Amino acid sequence: MEITVERNPGEEKLDEMGVRGWPIWTKEASEFPWSYDATETCYVLEGRVVVTPDGGEPVESQPGDLVTFPGGMSCTWQIIEPIRKHYNFS
Repeated sequence: MEITVERNPGEEKLDEMGVRGWPIWTKEASEFPWSYDATETCYVLEGRVVVTPDGGEPVESQPGDLVTFPGGMSCTWQIIEPIRKHYNFS
């Protein structure tokens, strides 16, 4: 299971996906375990986070990143700078 990151996707792609209409999630700097029941796609608006899949390599995300977390993945979130992101589960 792999986290995918697309750096600075174009506005056209974001519009096609309807990203600006997705809910927004915010969280202060912290660290916590997380498991995904479904695939999550998010677009980072503010902050910086490192997500490390169990048994995998850490992946850093920052503003302008379109990130996909696969369903069934367990990981640890380390929020370095308070995060604000659009998100969508599928």
